[in-house]
Order: sequence, then structure tokens, then C-alpha cells
Amino acid sequence: MSTLFTPLELGDITIHNRMGMSACGRNRADVSTTPSEIMKEYYMQRALGGCGLIVSEATLISRQGVRDRTVCPRQPGIWNQEQIAGWKKIVDAVHTTGTKMYCQLWHVGRTSHPDAPEQITAGEPVYGPSAIAARGGEFRFLPGNPGYVTPTAIEDPTTLIALYKQAAINAKEAGFDGVEVHGANGYLIDQFLDFNSNKRTEKWGGSAENRARFGLETLKELIKVFGANVSVKLGPAGGINDVGMPLKDALETFTYFISEADKLGLSYIVLCRYVAYRDPIVDGKSRATPFDVISTFRPIIKSTKYFANVNYTPAEAAGLVAAGTVDGVFFGKLWLAHPDLAKRVRFCKPLDNIPDPKRYYDPDPLFPELGYIDYPPWANYEGDEEE
Repeated sequence: MSTLFTPLELGDITIHNRMGMSACGRNRADVSTTPSEIMKEYYMQRALGGCGLIVSEATLISRQGVRDRTVCPRQPGIWNQEQIAGWKKIVDAVHTTGTKMYCQLWHVGRTSHPDAPEQITAGEPVYGPSAIAARGGEFRFLPGNPGYVTPTAIEDPTTLIALYKQAAINAKEAGFDGVEVHGANGYLIDQFLDFNSNKRTEKWGGSAENRARFGLETLKELIKVFGANVSVKLGPAGGINDVGMPLKDALETFTYFISEADKLGLSYIVLCRYVAYRDPIVDGKSRATPFDVISTFRPIIKSTKYFANVNYTPAEAAGLVAAGTVDGVFFGKLWLAHPDLAKRVRFCKPLDNIPDPKRYYDPDPLFPELGYIDYPPWANYEGDEEE
């Protein structure tokens, strides 16, 4: 496992190991979408547990958008001063451990609902690249558990790019080391990339080059704020939230996007691999596009660090890093259930905490710590530090 515990330069910072914590939504923000004290404890536990780079849970760049599936829609935002102050407390605490932290910037696009409280407060419609509803959805916090609705086509996409840029400015004020753009899982940037959700006929739609424009222009604006400390997360094989193209089209679209993003001087690109349990079935058919993401896209990532993501074991990760196939690996559920994951791996301790899926997105209103900050670290590392 030693290859996982070598330093890595990302942009103008250095992380102390290759075991990143991927963005994992936990819905523990305050009712005002402001980062809470319990969130600070959560992130500090994992920083103290040896994480090299923490990526915040998906963080909304505006009031427009709150996703489905949860019964407690308390996703954090980063569009106002109260939220900036809340994140700053968390980031400052994490930095005391030597761990670095990126903010994942998120706009859900057409996967919001007009009756969601924050959407109503925003006074804006649900936006998407085109007026095409995603199939599925289940807004369990709304009466009747409604599904997705037909969005309003975005008139001028540059207004949304400006929201990403302002969110990056806010993230910098909060002290984050960089930003990661959420370009996967059928959210806004993924919606522009996918020709099923993007039927525009001007420069923002049509060809792969045009469908990639929104995401690439967003990255360029963020670089103006954070320099090289900008990254993007992509899901080329994914079908979550009713995206997913035939193999030929997926390869053409993501080959273009990744090769162009690689030229921008980003700190890293993270690609989610295909796994069957994340392959949604819509109207009886799979929406994902199974193929080997690493072997397909690794050759075209030439100047940017490459992180792998989704359901990797530490042993797999160590092998990939040792072979030079990837520069690092992000872990999700393993970090959720093991606040000291990196220390356990380094000192060969068992990964024996069992994650509680019931509490991934739905905190107990009276006991939000359950399934969040109550996972125990390994009982005793005495003597291990000196070995």
C-alpha cells in the first residue's frame, strides 16, 4: 500500500497521500442551507483520519435547485456570506491537520422541482439546456413524491456560467484550496453534454464540440479565480438522472471534452467508472453505457493529474497508482464509514465498519449524528506510528 502514501502536486498545492475523499452528499446543513457545526465535526474526523484531499459534498451555486431522493433537503450552498462563513470554519479546521480541501460546485439543472422550498424562494423556474424532462425522480420531501418536470430552456447559458464563477470567488473567500466542478450524474454540465437532454441548435448544442462548450467555458472562468487549482468530475459511462448515450456517441463526446479540458492546465480530472449497481433502469432499459473508462481515456490525459472514482478498494487503488495508471483514487462509502480510512489502510487495520445507507441522505431529525459522525475509528494505533 505504500504507493498510496506518497505526496502529489495538484496545481500549486501538495497533498500528502493519494487517498482522496470524494464528494458525498449528507444533507446536514442548517435549514438555511448554511454549513453546520456537525458538518465541521464530520470533515474534521476524516481530516484527522489521514485524508490527503477532501472534496466537499456537492455544494449548490445558487438557490435554483435541490435534488430528489431525500426527505430532508438540507444541501449546503455557497452563494451568500452566511454560507461562506460556515464553510470557512470547516476549511480552517481541516487545514490545521495538513489536509487540503476543494469545494465541489453543483447546479442540478433540470433535476430540481418547482415546488422545492429553495426553488420557490429563488423565484426562478427549473432550468435545463432544453425543455426536456428527465424521466424518473422522486421528491420525497414534497406531497405525493412527484417526479421530474419539464424544465425551462436556459435562454443565455453564460448567466449560469457566471453563477459558477461567483461560487468559485466565494469558495476562495472561504479558504478552499480549489474547486471541483460536478460534471457527472446527470446534473447541469452533464445535461449539456448529453444529446438526449440537449437539443439546442445554436453554439451550445448539436455537435460534440458545441455540447462540450458549456462545461469548458465554465472551467475557463473558474481558472480566472483559482488558477491551476480547478478540477472536473465526469461520468462518461453513467446513466444517472436519465442521461447516457450509445457507446459511439459517448466516446466521441467525452474524448473531445476530456482532451480539451486537459489543455486548460487543470489540477486533476476525475472519471467515474461503470459499476452495475449505479446503472439505472428507465422504462425497462439500462441508461448507462458500460465500457472501460480508464483504458479508454487515460491515453488522452497528458498534462493533468488523473483520479479514478467509484467503488475502488484500497488494494485496487494501490495497484493502479503503482503502475502509473492513475495519480490517485477517490473513495466515497469507505470514507463515510471509516473516518480514519487512510490510517487504517496505512497500518493494515480492518475496514469493519458497516455503512448505513438509510442515513446517507436522510438524517434522523432528532439524532443527525447517526450514520454520520458516530462511526468509530480503530481502537488503538499505539506503536503503529513508529513502525
